[in-house]
Amino acid sequence: MAGIYFHIPFCKQACHYCDFHFSTSFKYKKNMLDAMAKELRLQSNYLNRAQINTIYFGGGTPSILEASEINFLLDEVSRHYDINHVTEITLEANPDDLDKMKVEALRKTSITRFSIGIQSFYDEDLKWMNRAHTAQEADSAIKRVQDAGFEDLTADLIYGYPLLSDEKWLSNIGKLVQLHIPHISAYSMTVEPRTALAHLIKTGKQKDMDDEQSAAQFLQLIETLESNTYEHYEISNFALPNRYAKHNTNYWKSEPYLGIGPSAHSFNNFQRQWNIHNNHQYIASINDRVVPFEMEILSEMDRINEYIMTSLRTMWGLNLDYIEDLYGSESCRIIVNNAKQFEEENKLYRDQNTLKLTLSGKLMADHIASELFIEEEHEHKKN
Repeated sequence: MAGIYFHIPFCKQACHYCDFHFSTSFKYKKNMLDAMAKELRLQSNYLNRAQINTIYFGGGTPSILEASEINFLLDEVSRHYDINHVTEITLEANPDDLDKMKVEALRKTSITRFSIGIQSFYDEDLKWMNRAHTAQEADSAIKRVQDAGFEDLTADLIYGYPLLSDEKWLSNIGKLVQLHIPHISAYSMTVEPRTALAHLIKTGKQKDMDDEQSAAQFLQLIETLESNTYEHYEISNFALPNRYAKHNTNYWKSEPYLGIGPSAHSFNNFQRQWNIHNNHQYIASINDRVVPFEMEILSEMDRINEYIMTSLRTMWGLNLDYIEDLYGSESCRIIVNNAKQFEEENKLYRDQNTLKLTLSGKLMADHIASELFIEEEHEHKKN
């Protein structure tokens, strides 16, 4: 099985913390969508005729698209890929886009799941982030989508920033539980270079993030959601039983996917590639029938380390039998040896022949994964 990801590079305004690729000008939206359809044709062999089981519209803000534009891209997918086994089509959405007319229109598309960027139910926090929606719009958007019959919903929250007291954080989590959201994603506020937030902190106009606050609120998140029957199935993701996000789960299980649009990434088990981060250059290149990407050829050790990084973040863990079967006993031995320190520190534990993070280990998941890596040189190529 495989997935297709569309990067829709448009937003109404820039959130202060965001470093994703987007433009606030919609002038060339039609040209962009036409180019994305052409890229689907140019990349029709990338997944080697694999069956598609998930499609994901990310960004940017995909909910700025009209229903007809979504259908246009989905129709193009169906011309080049077997989509008879697609079980999930996700649209990332901002609450302010999900008015009654838009939701009714989207009901007539093949969208099956929404990922709604709530971030907070407090207006002062949303203003601090420079989000386009209000707390009331966040609440209304969720209820409107639910009333329209959409059952598969993800709501995103952010924690670990100066305005967010523990009381407000627990209230945000509780609100989603009360609204019966089956899937919740929560991310610690990070300060990315070249963002408005980074500039505000550098110039002393905003406080920096507090690692201790972030860690404490992460633990509050886990305790609250697990006590309400949510499974912590990936570091940043929680779901009611069997309500996992299929597209994202495929990422963590190293399933192949094709990324369409500027800055979109693709992976086919042997190589990883990413498109240029420039709308005009992307459109021009696609119109010349050339996909503008850079590529990394994945060696055997790259693939092992990729598996270590992604699997260790999940509740399914790092399966040592899988490593040994695919890559040999020596690779398995190195990982086991590298893991001993963290087992002794109660950061990792062995469940049969699978390594999993403990609660304290989850606070340093990426560090632990990197310490288990098998080192090697990387080979890069550019198209």
